[in-house]
Amino acid sequence: MPQSPADVRGDKIHKVLAQAGFGSRRAMEERIRAGEVTVNGKVAGIGDRVTPADRIKVGDRIVRWAPEGQLPRVLLYHKPEGEIVSNDDPQGRPTVFAKLPPARDAKWLAIGRLDFNTSGLLIFTTSGDLANRMMHPRFEVEREYAVRVLGETTPERLEALCTGVQLEDGIARFEFLQEEGGEGANRWFRVLLREGRNRVVRRLFESQGLTVSRLMRVRFGIVTLPPWLKRGQFIALSSADVERLLAWSAAPAQPELQIMLPSATEPRSRPRRSSPPR
Repeated sequence: MPQSPADVRGDKIHKVLAQAGFGSRRAMEERIRAGEVTVNGKVAGIGDRVTPADRIKVGDRIVRWAPEGQLPRVLLYHKPEGEIVSNDDPQGRPTVFAKLPPARDAKWLAIGRLDFNTSGLLIFTTSGDLANRMMHPRFEVEREYAVRVLGETTPERLEALCTGVQLEDGIARFEFLQEEGGEGANRWFRVLLREGRNRVVRRLFESQGLTVSRLMRVRFGIVTLPPWLKRGQFIALSSADVERLLAWSAAPAQPELQIMLPSATEPRSRPRRSSPPR
């Protein structure tokens, strides 16, 4: 039966759920098939379309989303050491989400994570699609870190880190490693990876008998940590920069061939800290 104009309005439900951060489009199709998604109280089907006026639920969770064409929000946060990238922690440790502004009718999604004792760039967005594209292993988006290492960094050890090391969860290596100076047994390095396995930077150096004493992420894809953004502060990307990030994430290329974000060398609005300075 041909669809009426009313039937084809809106966005496909699996796409809406992915944009809202509930998972990949494929995962959302599986949840729809399993009968876990309802629209206005009725079980949804594959291919159903929805509008912002519809009441969508995944299990017991209400879905809040923005229509296609409305830009998502993107925040850059300078994470200090001593915060977790989680909404909840049984140990009661400080969480980065407590530092962020309200997401209004959406929720903040972290693009990648940083360990409790790791500092640097965290990107937050209200777009599940953007988060998935930047984090999915098949896109191999670059992450750049500044690392301070304690121990004897011989040429053989450094070469092994770039050719590949067998870790407990598979082979890992740095795409690029460059010494940046240091004092005594403490040396600074700049390293690049194209993956986001848990603690992979620390584990790579530990495989060579070296200890990471400081670790800071300074870039994720084409997004860099602004030098003027202090620890514990965040800044929102401009609409123009969000559009550039969305365009790049649709087909990630080598960052050196792209404009780096944020495009402003100084903030147009004052970076904000949502809790008193420490």
